Amino acid sequence: MERVLEDFIGHWRLSREIVHGDGTRARFGGVAEWSADGAYVERGTLDMGTARFAAERRYRWTEDLEVYFDDGRFFHTVPCTGGQTSHWCDPDQYDVTYDFSAWPEWAARWQVRGPRKDYVMTSTYRPDAG
Repeated sequence: MERVLEDFIGHWRLSREIVHGDGTRARFGGVAEWSADGAYVERGTLDMGTARFAAERRYRWTEDLEVYFDDGRFFHTVPCTGGQTSHWCDPDQYDVTYDFSAWPEWAARWQVRGPRKDYVMTSTYRPDAG
């Protein structure tokens, strides 16, 4: 089934695991919210083992599931049926797979490689009443 922006609008519980190439891990737990105008914001706590701190991220999604950074730069387009896409952020390559097969729970798995970055980040979204 094809996903549209309206499917994402609302509150979601967000859990994320980040596994670095050297084996170290970090975890994020919090909430994500899409508003009707496509504004996306996530807030929560990032736990990096010995360090724990508040974290926030913002994007803008369009009706065509194009994702833009908060400053207006294009990021990538979410495949409406799930699947793979990518983003080149010189000098690092970002490859993502969106999995909507267990909707309304869904996940995004990023593999990031380059001279500055080397990690896999898996984010799982579950509906939340808010």
